[in-house]
Amino acid sequence: MKILSIETSCDETSCAIVVDGHKLLANVIASQIDLHAKTGGVVPEVAAREHVLKIIPVLDECLKIAGCWWDDIDAIAITKGPGLVSSLIIGTETANVISFVKNKPMIPVQHVIGHIYSNWLEITDEIEFPIIILTVSGGHNELILMNNHHDFEVLGETRDDAAGEAFDKVARILGLGYPGGPVISKAAVNGDKEAFKFPRSYLEKGSLDFSFSGLKTSVLNEVKAYGAKHKISEVSEIPEKFKNDLAASFQEAVVEVLSDKLITAYKKYPKVRELHLSGGVSANTRLREVIQAKMPKNVKFRHPQSMIFCTDNAAMIAAAAYHLYKLAPKKFKAKTNITPTTSFEIEKFYA
Repeated sequence: MKILSIETSCDETSCAIVVDGHKLLANVIASQIDLHAKTGGVVPEVAAREHVLKIIPVLDECLKIAGCWWDDIDAIAITKGPGLVSSLIIGTETANVISFVKNKPMIPVQHVIGHIYSNWLEITDEIEFPIIILTVSGGHNELILMNNHHDFEVLGETRDDAAGEAFDKVARILGLGYPGGPVISKAAVNGDKEAFKFPRSYLEKGSLDFSFSGLKTSVLNEVKAYGAKHKISEVSEIPEKFKNDLAASFQEAVVEVLSDKLITAYKKYPKVRELHLSGGVSANTRLREVIQAKMPKNVKFRHPQSMIFCTDNAAMIAAAAYHLYKLAPKKFKAKTNITPTTSFEIEKFYA
């Protein structure tokens, strides 16, 4: 089954064609990183305008790379949400028109679920249920128990700043650039992760929720204290060593909490066969290393096969759509008017 998918939830315009939920024929992504780097973050109106400009060229390129035309496509998948509404509208309206004109079934996908299915792309073995998934991106952190395809139980989620958002804000505080994840990781390589004793917010005993707003504030306080002590008013005047040490210590605090929560979740569900990492922050090599070191040897650890599957991309949406379609093929019709949603509630997405 060939599914053409569209993803426009934030600042990447992406189209993909995936066969049977795992074999990639094309995955085209038009990134807006350089544009939003000028403002240190995504401006919704600017992102939406870029989607308008890029969606048709990206769609055409995707079909060309895959060597497909509309008669080869069995269904259309679309990110319904959550995300920036102004960005989601561009994708959903494009998908609605294609579904209507080409008479193709429409499969709406929840964005976080898409990230979960990034681990199904380009694999040759079978994934064994049940699974515990740590999905970590700019707008969300979740710990999810997955009993079978599209059978989810949310065990924990972010209460304030998600990890990816914290990376972006700390990078801005240090004047390192955007997006925060890659620049913080790069600085951390040359830093001392023990230089600063930042707090680890585990919340109440047994909680699997996340909170990184206090950690972000601790970083800001360290920068302010250094500036006051050395009479520095501009972040550009702060020595590189200080920034590197702070980046490494911040990253270690985030990684420690994320990995500990994942292992704590596993201990509550010892019958789990695999632990998965997904989302934008799954590209962080230090996070992968620490999880691998902490997890039981008899449990398989998976993360996206390619770094491109960590970011927002349409291939993961197609993978999720395939398994959703297989559960109830008659449910998905052509000419369905899909409207965006901002809700992160995974269980309600199927209601």
